[in-house]
Amino acid sequence: MRVLLIGANGYIGRFVADRLLADPAVQLTALGRGDDADVRFDLATGSPGALTRFLDAVHPGVVVNCAGATRGGARELTRHNTVAVATVCEALRRSGCGARLVQIGCGSEYGPSQPGSSTAEDAVPRPGGPYGVSKLAATELVLGSGLDAVVLRVFSPVGPGTPAGSPLGRLAEAMRRAMQSGDAELKLGGLGAQRDFVDVRDVARAVHAASLSAAQGVINIGSGRAVRLRDAAGILARVAGYGGALNELDTVPGAHHAAAPHMSHATGAPHLRPAIGHPRPDPDHPHAVGSPAAFPYPDGCGTWQQADVRTARDRLGWRPRINLEESLADIWMEAACRI
Repeated sequence: MRVLLIGANGYIGRFVADRLLADPAVQLTALGRGDDADVRFDLATGSPGALTRFLDAVHPGVVVNCAGATRGGARELTRHNTVAVATVCEALRRSGCGARLVQIGCGSEYGPSQPGSSTAEDAVPRPGGPYGVSKLAATELVLGSGLDAVVLRVFSPVGPGTPAGSPLGRLAEAMRRAMQSGDAELKLGGLGAQRDFVDVRDVARAVHAASLSAAQGVINIGSGRAVRLRDAAGILARVAGYGGALNELDTVPGAHHAAAPHMSHATGAPHLRPAIGHPRPDPDHPHAVGSPAAFPYPDGCGTWQQADVRTARDRLGWRPRINLEESLADIWMEAACRI
């Protein structure tokens, strides 16, 4: 099976490439903007006609699109996340290759969810920001294209290679700096949000399974369990061996916090103590992470998100295998190498 992978150098794309290359039945061709791509092509500016000619020459059986942008203004996000997908869909419609399309979507397409609920694929999407809007528009283009296509809505990917600018990436870096300087206190902000974290290697397994399946439509890819970011911070402190105090700078309205650390029944990790005094970040503190201005979690999904992953189980035979502690240990391993 010949697979054309778009965005092989991205966070998810790198692991998808590794997974596909491990399958001896797959012949992989990488298309992207970088010099190390097999074929250089910019989806945001390239024409559907040029891509069609390439598809007809390579004749892939599957096209996997991991390309896209997570940061930038509305115009940039629309160009890289929506216009680019329109180019892929148009090229596939024109081409005679008949390839199946596996499109990487995201949980941000759903927007805020009711706390305690699990979001299934039939939920009405209400994205809370331009990123989610641009990804939802791409999903709608794929679903309306008439192609043999599936969209994997990936919730919050974590694990090795986690971008340094992501909430968990910033947290690991702040902890590294605190340990390097011997700081006995780490002030953290914006940790009240609860997210469904799924290891990026499990995401790659889902992409591989979707490439081989006949499933169409939208399929959620997540762990099926929401974890509070402050609990993830406690797990990270444990795997890092950080013994200092974790003091929280801002809290979710209505959230309940203990006056001192105690063990979480769900994770076995220490909860964070709320900071004493004014609950705003100290801009001069070298290890402060986040701010009320950046709260909620910067994906437009509010305080809660949890995936219903039964469709992935039933239609792809997929279940997550890697737990959050292992994912965080890998994030810490990379951060620790910078000490």
